[in-house]
Amino acid sequence: MNEKTTFEKIEEPSITVVPGIRAAAVNCGLKKKKSDLALVCSESEAAAAGVFTRNRVQAAPVKLCRETIGSPVRALVVNSGNANACTGDKGMKSAREMAALGAAALGLKPEQVLVCSTGVIGQQLPMEKIAAGIKGAAAALSGDIEAGHRAACAIMTTDQVTKEVAYRSYCGGRPFHLAGMAKGSGMICPDMATMLAFLYTDLAIPRPLLQELLQEAVDRSFNLITIDGDTSTNDTVLLMANGAAGLPEVEAGDGLCRTFAEMLEQACSELAYQIVSDGEGVTKVITLELQGAPDRAAARTLARAVLNSPLVKTAFYGEDANWGRILAALGYAGVEFDPDRVDIYLGPLQVASQGGAVAFRESEARSILKKREITVRVELNSGNCSLTAWGTDLSHDYISINSSYRS
Repeated sequence: MNEKTTFEKIEEPSITVVPGIRAAAVNCGLKKKKSDLALVCSESEAAAAGVFTRNRVQAAPVKLCRETIGSPVRALVVNSGNANACTGDKGMKSAREMAALGAAALGLKPEQVLVCSTGVIGQQLPMEKIAAGIKGAAAALSGDIEAGHRAACAIMTTDQVTKEVAYRSYCGGRPFHLAGMAKGSGMICPDMATMLAFLYTDLAIPRPLLQELLQEAVDRSFNLITIDGDTSTNDTVLLMANGAAGLPEVEAGDGLCRTFAEMLEQACSELAYQIVSDGEGVTKVITLELQGAPDRAAARTLARAVLNSPLVKTAFYGEDANWGRILAALGYAGVEFDPDRVDIYLGPLQVASQGGAVAFRESEARSILKKREITVRVELNSGNCSLTAWGTDLSHDYISINSSYRS
């Protein structure tokens, strides 16, 4: 199958645009009023791939997903408001019970149900509320667009808006789809924040290939964003392929595989950007274009050093063209490069040349820094690798939000 295809964005994104995917959301009492439990079900078995946090402290649902991800799945249960992290043996038992409850409500086996949680760390799940929520969600499952939107709302914590994407393409005149939803606003610095993302496609893709494609897409998207430098205990990205499009199974390297890989990277990048844009207390979204790095690993390390620097972040919040903070952050990243060859630009305005000062108009710099979306280009001139990463400023509101999160 070497047919060349392209893909189009679906203007009203929802995971339920993927054939065979149904969703529901309920309030089960983990939050006072807002929905806090989502249930997503595929009408047929789906191959599943996952990328998880590398934090040594891992939540019970992350551990359970790692155990079950190798088998075909049918359903996903996600609760918000409680992370089920640092909860010991009881928390692990609760995660398994969530899967069993989902299976019982849908007539499935527990190993066919994946479980994720997000919210406050260190609190046990109230399983009576979870049980009632799963039962209610199972009765409310729907394939309509709004059901997908409601599920995207139910997984939110401090998020202000839902994060959703959907794409369609064609092969031999027959459509296939990819759609996803994500949550995340703080504790964001994925290393595979409290970051969750769930993607669905109706293509048939063997699990090893699905895992390979997901890992590559995550490395080029979610692993290149940061809000506050904190890697969560619950970071999870899941991708399910149910084959409902009725097309031949995707093979590595064929035209359909290449198109899907492009769709997947675009979907992950868009969700990642939506997470950064909705960051806690964010007033500036920074796109860092790092050029001329020795290799990709070095570029990623350098990008994180810049975007995680409190001094860089506060300079952007204060709309101060303090390029020296960017150069200093590059210097302590632990990567070999020649500081005397570095050029730095804020938008089109060059503010540093060959590692030193260059004359620029402060008024022009301020007009660039007053915008919500700011592009920073760093030319290292020390290699051939380039990448784009995304970050934010650090505001007073971020401190206010996180100083009273549990209360």
